[in-house]
Amino acid sequence: MRTVLNNVVLGLLTLMLSAGSVLAAEPEITDARLSLLPGDLPGAGYFTITNTSDEPMVLVGAESDAFHMTEMHVSKHEEGVASMHAVDEVEVAPGEDFSFAPQGYHLMFMHRTVSLAEGDEVEVLLHFEDQQPLPVTFTVVAPGSQ
Repeated sequence: MRTVLNNVVLGLLTLMLSAGSVLAAEPEITDARLSLLPGDLPGAGYFTITNTSDEPMVLVGAESDAFHMTEMHVSKHEEGVASMHAVDEVEVAPGEDFSFAPQGYHLMFMHRTVSLAEGDEVEVLLHFEDQQPLPVTFTVVAPGSQ
């Protein structure tokens, strides 16, 4: 009976410790902003992800009720030619930062469903592999704002 009780206690402690590590794995998001072009032109989402865990984190997408479509893109300049294409995922190494910034990785927000102006806040769900969606508030900024 004592061995069974010890096993139950050890099992509960293990469960509690593993639950704590899952909670600690949530990424930190800073400087979330949405550069909004006039009319129905797309907007670009910029932010920094900090992976505070000891495991890689993989961002696999985003969504917002304020837009019909949200995609992850990367812009590149190679040999004087600018290009942009969609990406399926972005991996952030343990203890590292990854920035979505102008002329690099960004979220592309397309086809607004609501009217937005500079200073407004937009709720965005970031989707990470093997994690619950992470709600983040993006502030609408003028085009060209860094």
